[in-house]
Amino acid sequence: MCGIVGIVGKTPVAQSLYDGLTVLQHRGQDAAGIMTIDRNMFNLRKANGLVRDVFHTRHMKRLTGNMGIGHVRYPTAGTSSSAEAQPFYVNSPFGIAFAHNGNLTNAHELQEEVFRIARRHINTTSDSELLLNILAHELQQCTELTVSAGDIFKVVTKVHKKIRGAYAVVAAIIGQGVLAFRDPNGIRPLALGKRVTELGEEWMVASESVALDAVGFTFIRDVAPGEAVYITEAGELHTQQCAENPMTSPCIFEFVYFARPDTFIDGISVYASRVNMGRKLGEKIAREWADLDIDVVIPIPETSMDVALQIANTLELPYRQGFVKNRYIGRTFIMPGQTMRKKSVRRKLNAISSEFKGKNVLLVDDSIVRGTTSGQIIEMARESGAKKVYFASAAPEIRFPNVYGIDMPSANELIAYGREIDQISDLIQADGLIFQDISDLVDAVKEENPEIPRFETSVFDGNYITGDVDQSYLEKIDMARGEQSRKAPVVQAELTNLDLHNMDNNDD
Repeated sequence: MCGIVGIVGKTPVAQSLYDGLTVLQHRGQDAAGIMTIDRNMFNLRKANGLVRDVFHTRHMKRLTGNMGIGHVRYPTAGTSSSAEAQPFYVNSPFGIAFAHNGNLTNAHELQEEVFRIARRHINTTSDSELLLNILAHELQQCTELTVSAGDIFKVVTKVHKKIRGAYAVVAAIIGQGVLAFRDPNGIRPLALGKRVTELGEEWMVASESVALDAVGFTFIRDVAPGEAVYITEAGELHTQQCAENPMTSPCIFEFVYFARPDTFIDGISVYASRVNMGRKLGEKIAREWADLDIDVVIPIPETSMDVALQIANTLELPYRQGFVKNRYIGRTFIMPGQTMRKKSVRRKLNAISSEFKGKNVLLVDDSIVRGTTSGQIIEMARESGAKKVYFASAAPEIRFPNVYGIDMPSANELIAYGREIDQISDLIQADGLIFQDISDLVDAVKEENPEIPRFETSVFDGNYITGDVDQSYLEKIDMARGEQSRKAPVVQAELTNLDLHNMDNNDD
């Protein structure tokens, strides 16, 4: 998962881009980057690491200009190499900076087409660079030195017809403006905001509405699935639907885990949806575990806290904080590599032994993916004196790979793949394990916006809504993932320090 921002302002935008990325840090901790445009020149700073570590005062001073984009990344397609930190850029046509959240499902065939037809070289394994070159090639067909909004929308229409998968995109075009668009299924989120100043209107797009809030922009609406938003350098807003048959189908895992609770996606409060998940799961526990003697409900911080509190209220049980979280370590789910995840769990959480000693505890988490974290946390609860440890997941069993931009591409890495609940419970050494029903999960989220026709739920039910994913495809990406793991070099932070304006690669 990644986070993107784009701003067309009346004053320098670097600080607002930085602040927006900081708020979106939960969406990616592998790399960060900002590209601004000033006097028809790109200014770029990107590197591996957190936002606060990538951007220092000397970098921010060089990110001049009233228009720019930003990105936080964790690797999905591609590797964690700093060469794949975004934004990417191409010099022709005009000069385009580009940032992308999502994953293309027809990347392999597109790469061959880009080379054969467009004669464009893709320098990384990232499908984001591929998508940038497809956009650039279509824009190249415009013969005028200045493109109109109509030209831009024709280009996006052609791009939609070529590519498949999940994508929310923001691009800054030198001398023109900022373009943003969303895939026809609306799998990945994208929000539009406005800020009115004495100098005029400023516009911002971002992966989550909370990024708009953080920098003083007013949320206007979600960018519709298939829609393109084009903001000229002068601040003129143009929008148009560019897909033939768009249908809102947001990724339900955004609500389960990824998005911040204070954000809204497609008219749905993430916080409210999690409260609903807790109520429904609590009702299921009351039905199916009525004979269990549970003393206390304890969340696994932080995503599941709202869910756990509602479970406790539904069951009329005490809700207690049993773990203290170290806030200075990243989210283990999106850390690259199983070894790093295992090492990080105990550095991330520490148990309050008095809350466990002599009690039958119900631990609540948002989901169980690989089972690594769940097993270690149950072990910590037992070491702290718990008599019995039950485990509840706010999401159903994750049995299928994700191909739309979440790092779950291999079924063999998923603890629920090919296993029944009792087997999963034995593996994580729980005294009892219960999952949310998928129908209840969908209802919990849809309750906040009944007009959403469907959700992307492939990790739970194997239904890939783009219609182009079969077992053969999954086997290919599984094989490619294995090859990347074997070939991946040791990556060090701060390997990339590209400042296109000053062309100084040695200022770290």
